[in-house]
Amino acid sequence: MKHIFDTIVIGGGQSGLVTGYFLNQVFLSYTILDANEQIGGSWQHYYESLKLFSPAKWAELPGLPFPGSPDHYPTRYEVIDYLQTYAHAHRLPVQSGVRVARVEKDNGLFIVQTEDGRELRSRAVVSATGPFNTPRVPHIDGAEAFEGKTLHSFNYHRPEPYAGQHVVVVGSRDSAMQIAYELSKFARVSMAVRHDLKFMPKYIAGVSTFWWLHETGYDGLPLGLLTELDGTDRIMGKQPYQAALAAGNPTTKPMFTHYTPGGVVWGDGEPEDVDAVIYATGYHQGANYLAPLDVLDEKGNVCHRGGVSERVPGLYFVGLFGQRSHASATLRGVGRDARFIVRELHDYLSRQPESPAQQFAPGD
Repeated sequence: MKHIFDTIVIGGGQSGLVTGYFLNQVFLSYTILDANEQIGGSWQHYYESLKLFSPAKWAELPGLPFPGSPDHYPTRYEVIDYLQTYAHAHRLPVQSGVRVARVEKDNGLFIVQTEDGRELRSRAVVSATGPFNTPRVPHIDGAEAFEGKTLHSFNYHRPEPYAGQHVVVVGSRDSAMQIAYELSKFARVSMAVRHDLKFMPKYIAGVSTFWWLHETGYDGLPLGLLTELDGTDRIMGKQPYQAALAAGNPTTKPMFTHYTPGGVVWGDGEPEDVDAVIYATGYHQGANYLAPLDVLDEKGNVCHRGGVSERVPGLYFVGLFGQRSHASATLRGVGRDARFIVRELHDYLSRQPESPAQQFAPGD
């Protein structure tokens, strides 16, 4: 008879690891399946110069302080090291290099099929692959005829290959600004935007902005309410970005309407030759392995309420953008959501015929 886990966690990035941390505290049997060959989540695929948008103090997961000064802004390499240390410190049962092909449910049990032909069974499933694995690239007329290079920021790594070129970066958030700024040292850069760039200072009254976000409860507000309060995202830190923009490289221009073979036509009707276009336009949720469960809407997004599936009992999510708050998909916010989901999961299993005896009381 095949072993049946209490739960299977799909995804071994920050969302899956912190879910494992809380699962350890309630003594549920589980495993974490990670498509990557080594622990580090999507951070392993981002551009080399990426730094967190929040200080280390606000980037630590429950159960392990982030090393170094609490006020420094960690690099992607530091985050990868931290996640690997986190998994080791809490003895999390991560199976690396295991990609999930599909998830089904039969007779009350989930059947998780992997691409290498294995079949695992569990009483519950946590989808923790997050929103940062399937790049979103908008369709723009003429793209197929464009003779230059187009790519998503997920596939951008360093600026040197673009030396001497004219590069367009599409987007108005932190990643777009960071990429445009570092490219400007090697190339001529235009940022294609739909609204004016807005910036947020790193410090307010000498204290980290993230302290204020935490203490005022702003970080915990639902995403919909935040959108009503301020419909645009803000770029963290004014300098050196504003100085570079004032100097004319990068520049900002209204989003282009279509491509030409040699470039783009801007929103004001001006055509311009372009060598490359980099989209920093976010991600889809990328949970196609859940398609057999009929939990995806017409856009491929999962149907859930606060991370609890609305259609399939025993199915949960951690790390979705805006799952329960503005910070849900970030290092600083995912721990709160994981704790909530493990509580919900434990309560669900407690109501099943084979219920875990351990009472839920995980700490932060």
